Amino acid sequence: MSPATPLLRVADIRTVEHRELTRLPVGTLMQRAGAAATAIALELLAAIRPDAMVVVLVGPGNNGGDALEVATALLQAGRKVTVWQIAELDPAARDAVSALARARQAGVMFAATAPAPTWGLVIDGLFGIGLTRPLVDHFAEAVALVNQFDGPVLALDVPSGLDADTGAKVGGAHAAAIRATHTVTFIADKPGLHTAAGADLAGTVTVAALGLVAAADPLLSLNHAALFASAAQPRPRDSNKGSFGEVSVIGGADGMIGAVLLAARAALFGGAGRIYAGFIGTPLSHDPNHPELMCRHAEQLELGRSVLVVGPGLGRTDASRAALMRALQASSPIVLDADALNLLAELPQVRAQLLAHNAPVIITPHPLEAARLLGCTVEQVQADRLQAASTLAHRYGVIAILKGAGSVIADPQGHLVINPTGNPALATGGTGDVLAGFCGALLAQGWPAWSAALGAVWMHGQAADSLVAAGIGPVGMTASELLPQLRYEHNRLIAQRLLIMGRSDTAPVRLDDPPQS
Repeated sequence: MSPATPLLRVADIRTVEHRELTRLPVGTLMQRAGAAATAIALELLAAIRPDAMVVVLVGPGNNGGDALEVATALLQAGRKVTVWQIAELDPAARDAVSALARARQAGVMFAATAPAPTWGLVIDGLFGIGLTRPLVDHFAEAVALVNQFDGPVLALDVPSGLDADTGAKVGGAHAAAIRATHTVTFIADKPGLHTAAGADLAGTVTVAALGLVAAADPLLSLNHAALFASAAQPRPRDSNKGSFGEVSVIGGADGMIGAVLLAARAALFGGAGRIYAGFIGTPLSHDPNHPELMCRHAEQLELGRSVLVVGPGLGRTDASRAALMRALQASSPIVLDADALNLLAELPQVRAQLLAHNAPVIITPHPLEAARLLGCTVEQVQADRLQAASTLAHRYGVIAILKGAGSVIADPQGHLVINPTGNPALATGGTGDVLAGFCGALLAQGWPAWSAALGAVWMHGQAADSLVAAGIGPVGMTASELLPQLRYEHNRLIAQRLLIMGRSDTAPVRLDDPPQS
């Protein structure tokens, strides 16, 4: 398995840049960036008719200089190129000024206004990682025009208008920002390209290291199977249902029994040995679709021996609060979701009991639940999702999974991981219940809590990606359809581990086996 991708914040990128600029010949980094971007642009242009216009947007700084290098190289490669220079170059950006002189000498065409609308490719070189103010006036107008273009858009370093650290738009959710289909980012990958608005704006991300070695941030990375695969152990033949743990799901107030069933079924498909569905309301006699589940009233559950998943359909009644407090008093690993999080935000006694809990806890808030837990607005959560997840982990002493585009997983020790899998098919009721139940199943099978959080989020998203690739979604995919695909992704992970270990005799599934419902 390939290693996980490290992510660097802007301050760390600047440190690398300043170090290299003192030892490399003038203009070297800009020329390398231009060459890397040109190679990607030529790949994109291979599918576009030869007479189509390449429109290169140039801003006032070094990002504009990178774009000018690309414009010159594409012209020399025989492509039709027009530079749309939105602003005069800053004289202090000396490398960019030199790139401008080379572009003019090569015969690149320049336009002060939008070129004719026969575009084949747009290169975004307006602003890079240094942008601190929202794009307004003629910059915003240019962005709006580019975003109407339905062809490929290649952003250099980051899409203009995007905060490379947070993934939010500079200036807020309604600010102007380029929507790229592809981004070539320089020196190292950036967190903002993979979460919040960045997950939509960056498109396909390619990292061009420019021949530099950037020290990885040991606390910040992109999620990958390499981070958790060692927890996916093959099952010995000499095992029984007790070998794989027990999960008790607590929720299912009257009118919300579907949530507890989804979470319990996810624990079943996730591989737990025994699963109890504990209902706050009137319990079902059995699950008609999966009679393997044991249905009980929540008060009847023996909590000390199970991994607990608390919150799906829990409600916010006196009975709900009592069930949550009872769960927190047990010495069991816990996954808290949905109304368990709302009660935690509302009630100081619940928080006190959580802080006194002596076993691992994973919480799975969406942005609104996170805002309640942090005492802020959803907009503030989304403005810096990494900081919000980190604060949740520290404040409550838990592993926090902040769900959303580019889910962020954080622990109290400061580790932050952004998950790259998943798609809008997950934006439907019940998928969060499935994630919570799957987390519980991995914990029950002995996965460390950090690995369980990373693995559950990654496989949950990968299951949705696989279903969409098969034509099931993104529109209309249901939470229940995730279950067999989650089972498949889990078994595939184990099979890959077995192949790496050289043990194919006990592999539970071939890598090309389709999931079965």
